[in-house]
Amino acid sequence: MGKARALYEARRTRVPIPPFTDTEPDLGMADGYAIQQELVPLLLADGDRVVGHKVGVTSAAMQKMIGIDTPDYGPVLSSTVYRDGDAIPLDRFIAPKVEAEIVFVLGSRLQGPGITPTDIAPAIAGVAAAMEIVDSRIADWRIKLADTVADLASNGAVAVSSRLVPLAGLDTRLIGMTFTRNGELVDTGAGAAALGDPLAVVAWLANVLGEAGVALEPGHLIMTGALHAAVPLKAGDVFRAEFDRLGPVTIRVKETT
Repeated sequence: MGKARALYEARRTRVPIPPFTDTEPDLGMADGYAIQQELVPLLLADGDRVVGHKVGVTSAAMQKMIGIDTPDYGPVLSSTVYRDGDAIPLDRFIAPKVEAEIVFVLGSRLQGPGITPTDIAPAIAGVAAAMEIVDSRIADWRIKLADTVADLASNGAVAVSSRLVPLAGLDTRLIGMTFTRNGELVDTGAGAAALGDPLAVVAWLANVLGEAGVALEPGHLIMTGALHAAVPLKAGDVFRAEFDRLGPVTIRVKETT
């Protein structure tokens, strides 16, 4: 429980901690998930609840950078969900960055293993434009795989458009996205950046969680991974991600809560 408690305190105080892998370089993905499973109950005991899941490291470039060939995952907590247009306070985070993502909202329960991307469509209530704010309780983002997995896959917050678009007729691989800061283009991306197809991300998650006896539940948000490199936030910034077919989502950044 020591590592989970250290992460819990770092979240509470906004004071980062050194990477666990500094002193224990052999820690791997399984160790990270074991710490994550101890950390989540500490957060839920404070009144938070799990309202979905985020999948990270879904792009080939990020996997190569970290030296793995699989994504990672963590919970989306109710206290971290914002709406389109909301002001995001910097003082809730340590070293936040923002990235645009496609999010699915589940309409029915999805339980792996054995789920394929074609099994996903009937369970999806809709697709929406979203942004994820990633953050690290590990000092200076000096993370290795075990560190980020333990830290709930470096979760921070999510902002989700209220416009839910039916999946029927959408090829989520081909959804293009432009990402601007204060009206200036920062980056572009497309759905295929996420494991080749965002639906494949949901299938992967359902199967991995299913092996642990966990299902994706109706109403859950499934964040499918960044479509571009994450961008640091500073007070006064206005970020807008505009998606083909899904429309825009915007956040404003302010100093304090």
